[in-house]
Amino acid sequence: MSDIAASLDLRDATLYYYFPNKQALVYECHVRSLERFERLIRESDAFEGDGIAKIRHFVAALVEDSYVNGPQLYFGDYSYLEPMQRETIATWAERLRAMLEGVIIRGIDDGSIVACETTLVVQLLLGMLIWLAKWAPDVKGLTAARLMAAIEAFGFHGLESRI
Repeated sequence: MSDIAASLDLRDATLYYYFPNKQALVYECHVRSLERFERLIRESDAFEGDGIAKIRHFVAALVEDSYVNGPQLYFGDYSYLEPMQRETIATWAERLRAMLEGVIIRGIDDGSIVACETTLVVQLLLGMLIWLAKWAPDVKGLTAARLMAAIEAFGFHGLESRI
């Protein structure tokens, strides 16, 4: 906790005022990440356009969020949390996965996304987005726009309907 406080230019006492220990702090980081993730899904689902436009909007928003806020915990490892905290995060994460899968299913229904195994596509999409935030900072001059262009070239052309 002392190292965390120092990296934030805080005194230990200030950090302990808000978080009794490191586990409480990291749990709050997971919660904040999931709140942002849920907001991005909801905004993207409300975005005007067909299913593929909504998914593109979501990916671009998530890339921008990661670029601005740094690597996120969205669906990362949380095995070190207390059992009740793990259950809360797991339940929330599963609900968010289902929401994202619903956007893809509606895209399949409107013909803008090819028929696919939506559960696996969501896992691939999440894995790519979560790990890119950790791997991509090593790319010289990386911007959110460059990262989105690479995702567009790699990921979306396999999802677009050929109709």
